[in-house]
Amino acid sequence: MLLDMEADVNAQGGKHGNALRAALLCGHLEIVHLLLDKGADVNEDGGGSGNALQAASGGGHQEIVSLLLDKGADVNSQSGGSARASGGRSFCSNALHAASSGGHQKIVTLLLERGANINAKGGKYGNALQAASFESRRETVNLLLDRGAV
Repeated sequence: MLLDMEADVNAQGGKHGNALRAALLCGHLEIVHLLLDKGADVNEDGGGSGNALQAASGGGHQEIVSLLLDKGADVNSQSGGSARASGGRSFCSNALHAASSGGHQKIVTLLLERGANINAKGGKYGNALQAASFESRRETVNLLLDRGAV
């Protein structure tokens, strides 16, 4: 109803930053579809969860990650990401780091197939391999090494 009354789908505020990130963090695929169809910015950054692709990747929402990529999400976008108790410094700076940290191998594979830079640097972890290693994601570490991570 709010969208029919021309509510701003990209309005910022609240815990999750905007409606798109709130929907995808909870894995609500239908709502994500609706918001994207109504003009939600697939590459908008902000909020504690980083950009939409990063948040969906870290949350393990493979269908949403695929949808965001199909709608033009930048697979290599660097973002603030989910800062933890580290003086506000972000642990993950992109979608591949977030998926690797969470041990979401299918998403890691999808992101790599769609052009993610396996050795991109950023955030407190440094890169995807370090993120997977820090979080003890052995299978993800092996996957990244098999794909050429250094």
